[in-house]
Amino acid sequence: MDFSDPKKNVEQLHLREAMTVADFGAGSGAYSIAAAQAVGDSGKVYAVEVQKDLLQKLKNEATSSGVHNIEVLWGDIEVLHGTKIRDQAVDAVIISNVLFQAEDKRGVLNEANRILRPGGSILLIDWIDSFGGLGPHPDEVLTQTVAKKLCTEALFTYEKDIMAGAHHYGMIFKKS
Repeated sequence: MDFSDPKKNVEQLHLREAMTVADFGAGSGAYSIAAAQAVGDSGKVYAVEVQKDLLQKLKNEATSSGVHNIEVLWGDIEVLHGTKIRDQAVDAVIISNVLFQAEDKRGVLNEANRILRPGGSILLIDWIDSFGGLGPHPDEVLTQTVAKKLCTEALFTYEKDIMAGAHHYGMIFKKS
């Protein structure tokens, strides 16, 4: 598969039944739904999105997919406490195709750090390049090297690269 597949990418995060996950910049909810299916009915996914119009769309998409363990939150992932999720409340944070467009990339990682339990994971996926209008503008591409440096500076431990599709890179980090 050429394009990034949320279900395959989430599988590489090794989520388990009853875990709690936050999806930063949830958008249409593809990652939220894949994570919600992975953690089962006893688990929970917080789908955090700043664009209010996308929240209802995401809710409808989840319901029509038979997924009922997603809580949509209107919030700003770039601001400390902007997600309104309590400290150390989640086992994993998904940041997919979001970090490149964040004005305050460190702010996003600080908020992820705040809500993650010790030993929790971050799944970071972003564009490898600009693909003629498909991905971000060439000036906005966040290289894997820079993304890795930002995460380690934010005190996350690099764990591994994952296969995230032909146009994306993926990495998993752990909170120390």
